[in-house]
Amino acid sequence: MVMAIGIEVKMQKRMGYWLMLLMAISDICSGSTPLTDDLTKKVRTYIESTWNVLVRDTNQLDWSHSDDKLNRAQTILYVSRKENLQHVKNRVASRSKTSQQHLIIRILPESVSKIHEHGLLYLPYPYVVPGGRFNEMYGWDSYFIQLGLLESGKVELAKYMVDNLIYEIHHYGTILNANRTYYLQRSQPPLLTGMILAYYRETKDKKWLKATLPAINKFYQFWISPPHLNPETGLSRYYAQGEGPAPEESAAYYEHVLRYFKTHDIRDYDKSLYYDKNSETLTKAFYIADRTVRESGLDISNKYGPFGAAIVDYIPVDLNVFLYQMEKETAEIYTILKKPQSAALWQKRANVRAARINQYLWDKPSGFYFDYNYKTRQLRPYLFATTLYPLWAGLATKEQAQAVVKNLPRLLGKGGLLASPYKQGVQWDAPFGWAPMHYFAVEGLKRYGYHVEALDLAKRFVNTVNKGFAKAQVVFEKYDVLDESIHTAGKIHYSYTSNEVGFGWTNAVYLLFLKELSAS
Repeated sequence: MVMAIGIEVKMQKRMGYWLMLLMAISDICSGSTPLTDDLTKKVRTYIESTWNVLVRDTNQLDWSHSDDKLNRAQTILYVSRKENLQHVKNRVASRSKTSQQHLIIRILPESVSKIHEHGLLYLPYPYVVPGGRFNEMYGWDSYFIQLGLLESGKVELAKYMVDNLIYEIHHYGTILNANRTYYLQRSQPPLLTGMILAYYRETKDKKWLKATLPAINKFYQFWISPPHLNPETGLSRYYAQGEGPAPEESAAYYEHVLRYFKTHDIRDYDKSLYYDKNSETLTKAFYIADRTVRESGLDISNKYGPFGAAIVDYIPVDLNVFLYQMEKETAEIYTILKKPQSAALWQKRANVRAARINQYLWDKPSGFYFDYNYKTRQLRPYLFATTLYPLWAGLATKEQAQAVVKNLPRLLGKGGLLASPYKQGVQWDAPFGWAPMHYFAVEGLKRYGYHVEALDLAKRFVNTVNKGFAKAQVVFEKYDVLDESIHTAGKIHYSYTSNEVGFGWTNAVYLLFLKELSAS
């Protein structure tokens, strides 16, 4: 067991949270509910209608081409070198209303360095985007979106989501951050096998299931090979390729980072690795870290220090839990296909990873799972909602789960689960809560028998979404769960500060929680 040392967690247990939780438990047990039926129906109607609004198709570029992050009028569609370019051109020309004079279709260069104008990457099937400025198909967003589509009975579209991700693996090398050229050198948290099994359970299509195996194996190798693999621990880390600023990020963000480095002493890491004081510039290592934070899906958070700059030095709880789940689910797939030897191999991989997660990432004195710095050989005791992910995957012992649940009030706000209890001026820390984290937490609590706590958390999240909808008539990507608010003004100081509308994963988790609460 690795002892947690390094930064000191200056936070006392909040008795008010315990009182709030006890009140919520009493409320659930008495059968009362703060859910407003009429409002809930309106939100559900909005979500069901929004799925169609969020559908995109690179064969019909009228909606798909827009990219507010780059703000370019001209549409460029890049096609994999393995595709028939003329075939794609014919399909797009026959099905798009976009003026052909504003449309350029190109074969993707062999090297990313030869891409001089960024554009959309071709996918063969329709897909659902998150919403707002995120007008492309994202890696881990798609996991939650697919769950929502299945809950809404949109089985064919749910299949297309998986088929597109498999297409990315075979044609672009991995599941991408999203299908834009500036995302080609990074992935996102691996949740593919869960999507595959979710569709299979709806259809029992074993032929299709078997056809997914090459993609599963290729995607798995991406995550367990250098630079993602850390040989010392046998666990994996996030690590994105590419140099310089992330093209989708604003220049203002990097100016703000520079200003912060100039004016702040940093105890979390050696600032000189990321900021050259003499030239007053950000270093190559910073830009690698910046891209890597985006691969983690938690952009931006101080989980790995300010701006996540030390991320490549860490073995994250979340990534390795996802890989454990992937190994376990792949074993299940091989079992379904009656391949017991392959199933046993994957289950062995899962067992080994679970043991290593509990060896390196569990801190018994605090009762939390923390990220492990393999260079300093220390845990970083930064309280974060990912401490609940091992419960979702079922790799925690009964005693570990009990300790995590005992600490749950430290991550609770009135409106739901905080990403962290620290206000850092970034969106993946306090005061914000996110649908994915709520989903993993609720499922994990249920798995270990903490049904009252799970229902309480689900209810808080649904109420927060309802309150936001009552004010704005839309659903958002994130919420201030301390104030049960949709507003981000003055709370986010780095990277984009808006609260995007849509919103794919919030829609999905809301529907799943409604089902859970209705059954309770």
